[in-house]
Amino acid sequence: MKFFIDTANLDEIAEAKSWGCLAGVTTNPSLYAKTGGKLEDFEPHMLKIAELCEGLPVSAESTAMTVEGMVEEGHRLSALAPNIVVKLPACEAGLAACRALANEGVRVNMTLVFSATQALLAANAGARYISPFVGRYDDIALDGLSQLADVVACIKNYDWSDKNPDGRVEIIAASIRTPNHVTQAALMGADIATVPMKALKKCLHHPLTDAGLASFAADWARVTSN
Repeated sequence: MKFFIDTANLDEIAEAKSWGCLAGVTTNPSLYAKTGGKLEDFEPHMLKIAELCEGLPVSAESTAMTVEGMVEEGHRLSALAPNIVVKLPACEAGLAACRALANEGVRVNMTLVFSATQALLAANAGARYISPFVGRYDDIALDGLSQLADVVACIKNYDWSDKNPDGRVEIIAASIRTPNHVTQAALMGADIATVPMKALKKCLHHPLTDAGLASFAADWARVTSN
């Protein structure tokens, strides 16, 4: 399973990239707002992320609400850099815009997916990536991992070679909150987990690892002081 980072923060992206295991970036309007960014700086900021992650897919989300608006914004975003993926919501307008953009060779990440039926519709409409949410399901006391498992099973049942520019659909486990979310997503066969920096660091750190490092350092300090 590949790791994407779910952020619009350039410092977080650079740090995750320095670890050597980053495979892509996902952003959304809320994440961009957290950076303090302004409207006029949105597309230049997406370009900075794309350049920082050259060769890796970077999802930039359309904020339009109509098919025409999504297609127009999709054209602008995808023209910023070859690794930009246009992110669209799972709704009527999003499906129609996805098909129009996919027909033109634009890669689309369908987001806000909460069911297997939404995922199947997105894949048929030409989505290159599908992002089912896990944590937000848990927030309303439902089982987000169970829904993710249904999406994975349904999408992997079929051949999507004639539906999008790359002829394949990858599932991005999104709204990831914990290392267990990542583990379970990997066990069920999700292709990608997109993880915020806070959760990504939780995936890396373990109390026994931290204790072992502290013990090694203390023991080596005694050796070097002799």
